[in-house]
Amino acid sequence: MSQGSSKSGLKQGVIDGLPLLGGYIPVAISFGVIAVQAGFSTLEATLISVFIYAGASQFLLVAMVASGAPLWLAVCMTLLVNVRHVVYAPNLVPYLPQSKAWPYLMHGLTDQIFALAHTRLPLMEDAKKVDWFKGVSMVAWLSWIAGTALGGIAGDSLTQHWPILDSVMPFALPALFLVLLAPKFSSKLWSATLLVTMTVALFLALSTFKNAAIPLAALCGAITFYLLTLRVERKQSHAR
Repeated sequence: MSQGSSKSGLKQGVIDGLPLLGGYIPVAISFGVIAVQAGFSTLEATLISVFIYAGASQFLLVAMVASGAPLWLAVCMTLLVNVRHVVYAPNLVPYLPQSKAWPYLMHGLTDQIFALAHTRLPLMEDAKKVDWFKGVSMVAWLSWIAGTALGGIAGDSLTQHWPILDSVMPFALPALFLVLLAPKFSSKLWSATLLVTMTVALFLALSTFKNAAIPLAALCGAITFYLLTLRVERKQSHAR
């Protein structure tokens, strides 16, 4: 790998990660505010974002601990919500070159990074992929940490000064994720997969299985994609 390609991969990752700030920082501020209100210190809230870095699972963890739930139950529920990453990682494997850095870099794998990586990595040279992932995941992770710290320190005064932030911040991350997913709807295979996933997630979210909505919907989406891919491959083999 040349030094120039290394720098260009890292630089491209940072550039691609900048749009994520618009979704990450508002939601991280919201987490910082909620964590402090639940009795956590700003330092504790920030450390949760540093080491757990799990988005919705952090809100769930803080809420359960604040309500007096046993720590083991809070940990189990956090892991359950994050089990979708078991589906994410294998889907990225075909686009990843061999590197000892991947086990450490996977700490930076989030919903939005997954969607972005699925769009960018297939189009990149192998020599740039590791550095690209370093750049984009570092931008996202540091913005999440900074937003949490800001929310813990000045969150209450921010929401009091601009009350509309209470309504806007929770929607920022879902809106960003929809923007990242939009290009996938140009493919019939991905359109069918995403429609099945969203339908299952909506059904479960409206039922009594809200906490299982994300992992089960992700699993259904993965199975749908796999079955449709097999069908396409069989048609292509018969056509030959």
